[in-house]
Amino acid sequence: MYTVYIIYSLSKSKYYVGQTNNIDDRIKRHNNKQSLSTKNGVPWKLIYTKKLQTRSEAVLLETKIKKRGAKRYLQDINFNYEI
Repeated sequence: MYTVYIIYSLSKSKYYVGQTNNIDDRIKRHNNKQSLSTKNGVPWKLIYTKKLQTRSEAVLLETKIKKRGAKRYLQDINFNYEI
């Protein structure tokens, strides 16, 4: 099982989209500055997840979200969240 996720940087007001097979560990790594692409945005808040059966499905959705933009994607699917 794979998870596509969107996190939000409370300090930078930026979104990050990723996919993983261990969401808890991945979020910890983002918030512990162990990810080069997100180390400057700590703290990160998990705002969206979607579970998928295969990694290829997860990569396809991750790519779709990145092309559209995380904020716009969340608006498109009428996903409400609080920051």
